Amino acid sequence: SPMRKKINRVSFNQDKTLFITSSSDFTAKLYDVVDLRHLKTYKTGSPVNDAVISETKDHILLGGGQEAMSVTTTSGKAGKFETRFFHLVYEEEFGTVKGHFGPINALAIDPKGRCYASGAEDGYIRLHHFDKSYLDMKDPVPEGPVDGEEDDTDDEEKEVDSDDESE
Repeated sequence: SPMRKKINRVSFNQDKTLFITSSSDFTAKLYDVVDLRHLKTYKTGSPVNDAVISETKDHILLGGGQEAMSVTTTSGKAGKFETRFFHLVYEEEFGTVKGHFGPINALAIDPKGRCYASGAEDGYIRLHHFDKSYLDMKDPVPEGPVDGEEDDTDDEEKEVDSDDESE
């Protein structure tokens, strides 16, 4: 499906078989490079400025937030200035990392999957080291709905722990 608002960034995975778009329409979309087929959509409640594909897990990291001009009177939570973690296959958000006071414009993940960096309009680049629980985390094989079925369960969102370093 065509995007309704501007695409802010396009990022490839390391072996250039997939790319992901980040859009002001509050989505990131995953595509196959060979046939340009749309594979998955990751939905958020605010503009997506950057998205990266993990090389070591089936995870997508998204960053963004409201435009700076519309944020002046809102708190960090209201502005949604956090990195959002999605399962690549199941399109489910499973965690967030807070830490910025302005929209996140850039993300990069370590090819070995041990840490990631985020850069935001607050003027900071943050280096986030994943903790052991994230590194050891096994992605669950979902019980329940198969493609096309409705899911009635409410999964609680959990915080992804990281040790932050600001530069």
